[in-house]
Amino acid sequence: MKVLQPSKNEWKALYDAALEFKKIECWQWMLDSDIFGVQNPINNEIGYCCVMGYLGEHFALAVYLGADGLNAYLSIQRGEITTGNFEALMIQNCLMASFEDREILYDEDRKIIKNLGLSFRGRKQWPLFRRYQPGYYPWHLTKDEAKYLTLALKQSVELALRFRDNTDLLDPPKKNQYLVRVPVKENGGLKWQDEWVKPEKLKKSQFAPLPINEIRLQKIKRDVKRKAGLWQADFFFSPTPVREGDERPYYPYAALFVDSDSGLILHVNMLNPDECITGFPNDLMDLIERTAMKPVEILVRKEEAYELLKVIAERLDIQLKLVKKLDTMEYLQSSMFQFFR
Repeated sequence: MKVLQPSKNEWKALYDAALEFKKIECWQWMLDSDIFGVQNPINNEIGYCCVMGYLGEHFALAVYLGADGLNAYLSIQRGEITTGNFEALMIQNCLMASFEDREILYDEDRKIIKNLGLSFRGRKQWPLFRRYQPGYYPWHLTKDEAKYLTLALKQSVELALRFRDNTDLLDPPKKNQYLVRVPVKENGGLKWQDEWVKPEKLKKSQFAPLPINEIRLQKIKRDVKRKAGLWQADFFFSPTPVREGDERPYYPYAALFVDSDSGLILHVNMLNPDECITGFPNDLMDLIERTAMKPVEILVRKEEAYELLKVIAERLDIQLKLVKKLDTMEYLQSSMFQFFR
């Protein structure tokens, strides 16, 4: 499916909106905790906006998409995932307009700027627009994303100036509500108004388990009688992106199974983001078949991993336990990151 690219006029509108946003320097009076929403008139999804730059390091507007995007951001803010952690990047679902040094831009970005007749000089002066999506490398905007980010920047300027004059503006009348700029069609155009909105409930995890191959499971149960000890299992994003043809680069999952006592790696496999739901439980069955042994217990540290292995563990009489930390797994993950970097 061909991805539609922004037209020259749409790029110009986006750069103009970004420069107006930068001009008012609203990060001087807004914190990244001053969250507000802008509803997308294309699909009615609410993007939750966060102004960055109060500390003078990273100047940007991030628009976290939907309840999932907002929840991921709040998880980072609460310290559940540190901003310096690679995993923080991997859970972000947002559009971002930031102001960077020239060398950060790709040739494609600089070409667009040149075609628009724009010129920038100095550090943190060059507009950069990116789509962040879990499991994928930060990438260029599509036509619809550029149009929506343009609207979000314009509404952010309007709201930020109001907030400067009234710091109670974003205080919700009820718990868990956010002030959202909502578009209303009027006289062939859009009129914007304030509404207090409670985010939608989070969607069911993408890691909900799929049906297991019953014939294969029964064969394992019949043939594998030997018992191993304690295993650890996890999957996490590899720090090195992969690109197939002209497709958007993605970060493959590393599925890892380790003997808890010896620290020996029993099985490792690289999966693309769409394969993890089926690949991770299949890796467990592959390992049991290859070693002709099944563990007494498997430790996991993610709820998603627990859900994906739960059915197999129950059917094969394997204890499955969700724990807060897996020291051996975390050491191996850290070593893998250091090697690739």
